[in-house]
Amino acid sequence: MNIARLNSAPEIFRSIQGEGTRMGAPSVFLRLAGCNLHCSWCDTKHSWPRGVDCAEEEVARLILSHNCPALVVTGGEPLLQQAALVRLLALLPPREQFFIEVETNGTLPPCPDLAQRVDQWNVSPKLAHSGNAAQAAIRPEVLARFAAMPNAWFKFVVTAEADWDAIEALQLPRERIILMPCAATRAELQAAQPAVAEICARHGVLLGRRLQIELWDDRKGV
Repeated sequence: MNIARLNSAPEIFRSIQGEGTRMGAPSVFLRLAGCNLHCSWCDTKHSWPRGVDCAEEEVARLILSHNCPALVVTGGEPLLQQAALVRLLALLPPREQFFIEVETNGTLPPCPDLAQRVDQWNVSPKLAHSGNAAQAAIRPEVLARFAAMPNAWFKFVVTAEADWDAIEALQLPRERIILMPCAATRAELQAAQPAVAEICARHGVLLGRRLQIELWDDRKGV
């Protein structure tokens, strides 16, 4: 599989989950290389090019070396490498011992073998302000498949109240929608968060903090 490169090494590290319903949970992060979207505000653009080729056995060894019972697979777009991901997850401990989250932009459906093993999907559809063409970034039929999964949550980066109309039109389960400020630095997050909190209050959805930015600003690999 192809892993994003950070400081000349595969980007596999232990930290805490910074977003979503498991915010604060100690986790190992695996960042896969390559993405089918190119968001203007992406804070992991270093993952877009081809990274480091690693055998699944070596990736599993590195993950387990952190002695942490939770994995967050992120990117890039992890579902571009589904076959390799299925092989990797088969090398990790079973569900009762090891929790697996996958971050995805919601444009690609997971294959059955992958869907069966993943404990939580963090789906982040990209709105117009991302700079992606709508037909590429929003795939209603794929989002409907995720919405049918009770373990899928939907995280949206928002910039203004006007974003809510596009979110509501997707007809996703409102109790599983999380709105997050568009921010790449601590200062941007502090400035944007109050307005997003007001949007959440008006529409009855969850406010998502971005704990990794609060703690480490725009540092990578933490």
